[in-house]
Parts: sequence; C-alpha cells; structure tokens
Amino acid sequence: MYKLTYVRPLYVLVTGATGKQGGSVARTLLDYGHKVRGLTRNPESEKAKLLAEEGVEVVKGSFDDPDSIREAMKDVEAVFLMGTSFEGGVEVETKHGITVADIAKEMGIKHLVYTSVASANKNTDIPHFESKFKVEEHIRKIDVPYTIVRPVSFMENYIAPWVLHKLEQGVIESPLDPDSQTELIAVKDIGRFVLHVLENREQFLGKEIDIASERISEEEITHILSGALGRPVHLHKIDLDNPETLGEDMTKMYKWIKEVGYRVDTEKLHEEYPQIEWTSFEQWANEQDWEMFNRPVTRVTSQ
Repeated sequence: MYKLTYVRPLYVLVTGATGKQGGSVARTLLDYGHKVRGLTRNPESEKAKLLAEEGVEVVKGSFDDPDSIREAMKDVEAVFLMGTSFEGGVEVETKHGITVADIAKEMGIKHLVYTSVASANKNTDIPHFESKFKVEEHIRKIDVPYTIVRPVSFMENYIAPWVLHKLEQGVIESPLDPDSQTELIAVKDIGRFVLHVLENREQFLGKEIDIASERISEEEITHILSGALGRPVHLHKIDLDNPETLGEDMTKMYKWIKEVGYRVDTEKLHEEYPQIEWTSFEQWANEQDWEMFNRPVTRVTSQ
C-alpha cells in the first residue's frame, strides 16, 4: 500500500476528473486525505454524480471558457492538467493546454502537474504526441511551477469499447509482432505517481518523468488475457501499410513503436519509486471483471 508522505492535506483541481486518468488521480488523492475539486463540462452526468458521492467537489467548467477555469482554480494549491486530441483534434488539445497553463500562472498556482505522453519530447512526428509536447514547451516557457509526467499506453485500452467486442470473440488486434515488446501502465499507477509528485512538491518541481508499469510482449499479453478470461485469446495482425485501417495518427504511432518505442527504463524507475507498487499486466488483468464474457463465444477466423 502506498505510504502517505505528506502531513497537511492539499487542495487540488483535477481536470478530466470523469475520465480514466483524471478519475484515478481524483480518487487516489481522496483516499489519502486530500481535498479534490473536479472539473467537468457536465456536473449532471452519471460519472460526475458518482465522483460527488465519493467526496469530490464537482464544478462545471470548460477549457473553452477561461473564466470558468479561473473560478475553478480559486483557493486551490495545485492543478492536475490533462488533455486529449480525440475529441477536438490536436490543435484544440494544444490550445486548451496552453490556456489552462496560462491561467495557472496568472492565478499563482503553486504546482501544475501536466500529464503528457512518454517520449513526447523525442521528435516522434506522431500528431497526438506533438500536440502534448507543444503544451510542455509552453509550460516551460512561462515559468509556472511544474512537473511533467509522461505515461505510456494504458492497460485500460484492453477494455476500451473498440477492443472489447473483439476480445469477447477471443481476438486481440494489433499491428505488432508477437515478440514485439512495449511498455504499458495501469491508470491506478498514474494516480499513485501523481499523488507522490504532489505530496513531494519540492522534490519534483521542474522535473519531467516518463512512467510505465511494465514492459511486455504481445505474446505475453494474449497469454495473460487467455488465463484471466478462462478461454483462448489469439493475436490478429493488422496491416500497417494501409493507413485507413487505424488512421494516420495511430498508424504513425504504431510504426514508431515498432521502429523506436517508448524505451522507458522500468527497472530503474521502479527502483527509484518503489512506493508506487507498480502493477503488472497480469495483476491488472486478474483485477478486471470479466463476467460480461461468461457466455458462448462466437468463433472467428483470423485472415
């Protein structure tokens, strides 16, 4: 169990609080006695209501409405900032991130923790990496007290709606070879790491850290999922030569993963931060509720 290192409770604004990352950060902060204000566009949504029931101070706000962001930042000490390009596109994501960073500077926020993506600073030419790197550059330029946390791909992607319907049929689609290795992270580890960063502000100011829970191969992933589901799971190879299959952004990302990859030194990272109690993919898979799959499986044939 993560050991609390900070004595006085913090007051933190969490953006994206109804999502996976923001939700993990908000709930982890609450679990360790901190006060959380969660920003959402729709406080009446089921996810927002659940957060409120759990103790989050849910407030309405939008990255397109700077005054609502200013209002949300009143009285808080720290801000957890995250963005996504999958709603408005990469340019909008960058614009939103810059807006929030500028307001954090204006409001005198003592600690801005921005969650980017691993290797965003390595000229990947991947659109949704580059959009986050532009936000990073702006944060450094304006001299706001910051920490940049860069997680790798989420383990939770394996229970995303666009994956589940195939997984139910015993198929994982991937453009990577069975022996190809990549890094994954459980969102709860992001929550734990951000908690550690916020509780140890002085130690992390100005730092930029790539984080991952485990380095693992596609073959190992399918084997672990087979065991967790209690049924065979097979890898179906996707052709990266056809960009229409995954779209330009994701095609570029997977080509980069095959050729370069995140290359997070997980052994060194875990030795440096053992208090996070990093989650293996096998642990994560065994923690999921797979009851939805306890019915006959439709057989599919990989082409």
